[in-house]
Amino acid sequence: MTAIRATAPRTPLGRRFGLLMGALLLSSLGNGLCFPFTSIYISQLLGLGGRAAGGYFIAMAAASFAAALAGGPLADRGSPHRVGALGGAALAVGYALLAPAGSVALVLASGVCVGAGFGLFYASIVGIVDTAVPESGRRAAFAIRHIVNNAGIGLGSVAAGLALHGAATPVGALRWLYLANGLAALPLIAVILGVRPRARPEPEKRPEPEKRPEAAEPTEPPGVGPTYRTLLRARPMALLILAQALFAIVGFTQIEATVPLLMHDRMAVTLGWVSAVVAANSFALIALQPLLRRRLERLPETVSLAAGPVLWTGAFGCGLGAALAGEAAPAAVRYGLLLAFAVIFAAGELMYSSAFYPLLLRWSGEEAVGRASALASLAWNLGTASGPPIGLFVVAHASATGSWLALALGAAAAFTVAAALHSRTAGST
Repeated sequence: MTAIRATAPRTPLGRRFGLLMGALLLSSLGNGLCFPFTSIYISQLLGLGGRAAGGYFIAMAAASFAAALAGGPLADRGSPHRVGALGGAALAVGYALLAPAGSVALVLASGVCVGAGFGLFYASIVGIVDTAVPESGRRAAFAIRHIVNNAGIGLGSVAAGLALHGAATPVGALRWLYLANGLAALPLIAVILGVRPRARPEPEKRPEPEKRPEAAEPTEPPGVGPTYRTLLRARPMALLILAQALFAIVGFTQIEATVPLLMHDRMAVTLGWVSAVVAANSFALIALQPLLRRRLERLPETVSLAAGPVLWTGAFGCGLGAALAGEAAPAAVRYGLLLAFAVIFAAGELMYSSAFYPLLLRWSGEEAVGRASALASLAWNLGTASGPPIGLFVVAHASATGSWLALALGAAAAFTVAAALHSRTAGST
C-alpha cells in the first residue's frame, strides 16, 4: 500500500510537462554558460569598460520591468504560450547579439532584448506550467521546475568552467558560449508552442470559492480580468507578493552572493570547500524533492510557505555554529555544519517552490494569472537587485558570527510575513 501511494501522485504530470522541463533544462544550462561572466566579458574582455557593463544591466532591468507589466495582461487576454514563446525569442536574440558584440550600442541592444525576454517569459511561465499538469500536480510541478532551473544553471556553470579553463583566447571562447546560450532558447520556444492545449481549460474544473480571498468587488468589464491594482487590494495577494520580494532578499540572493564571500573572507574556507557547499545545496534539492514530496502535498500551502524561512533560519544557525567553532574545531564538525546549512537551506527552497505558485494561481484566478505572475516577477527582480548589496554590506561591516546572525534575523523577518499570510487566510476560511 505504501509503495502504491508513493508512486501514484507522480503519474499525472505527464509527457507534456516532461517535454517542457527538458526544454527548460536546456535553456537554463545555456544561461549557466554565461551569466557569471557577463560583466567581465563586457568591461574587460571586450574593452568597453565598467560603464558599458553597468549600462547593460540597467537596460536589462528596465526592459524586464516594462515587459513584465505589459506581458501580464497579454498573457491573460490571449495565450500565455504566445507570450512565453515571444519571451524565449527575445532571449535567443539578446544572447546571440553578445557573441559578435564590439560596441556599446550592440551591448545595450542585447540588454534590452534579454530583459524583455525575461520579463515576458516570467509573466507567462506560471500559466504555461499550469496548463501542462492537472491541478493535483501543481505543487510537485512547481517544485520540479525550481530544481530543473537550478540544475541547468549549475551544469552550465561547470561546462563553462571546463570550456574556459586554459583557453588561449577567453573572449573567443565566451563568444561561442553566448551563441550557444542563444541557441539553447530555441527548443524552449518550440516546446512552449507545442504543448499549448487545443482548447482553453474549462473554468468548472477549477474550484471557485478560494480563488481570491478578500478580493474587492470586480469593477472590470467582463473578459478583461482584474487589474494590477485590484489584485493588490486583496490583502493575501499583497502579502504574497511582499513575501516573494523578502524571500529573494533574505534567502536566495544570500546563498548565491553573500554566503560564499562570508565563508571565504570571514571564515578562511577554501574555494574548494565553498564550491562543495554550493554544490551540496544543488544536489540536496534533487535528492530531497522525491523524499519530501508526499509530506509537502499534505501541508497547506500557507504552512509550507511559512516553513521555508523557518528552515532557512535553522540553516543560517548551522553556519553560525561553524563560525563559533572556528578554525580550531575538528574539520568534520566545521565542514559538517556548513554542509548541513546547504542541505537544510535546500529543504526550505522546496517548501517555497511547492507553495508559492499554487497560491498565486488560486488567488489570482485563471483570468489574472499573467498579471499575478508579472507582479511576482517584479517582486523577485526587486529582491535580487537589493539582496546582494545588503548582504555584502553586512559581511563588510560585521564579523563572521555577526553576519550569520544577521542572515538568520532576515529569514525570521520573512517568516513573520509568511505567518501573517497564513493567519489571515486561515481566519477567513
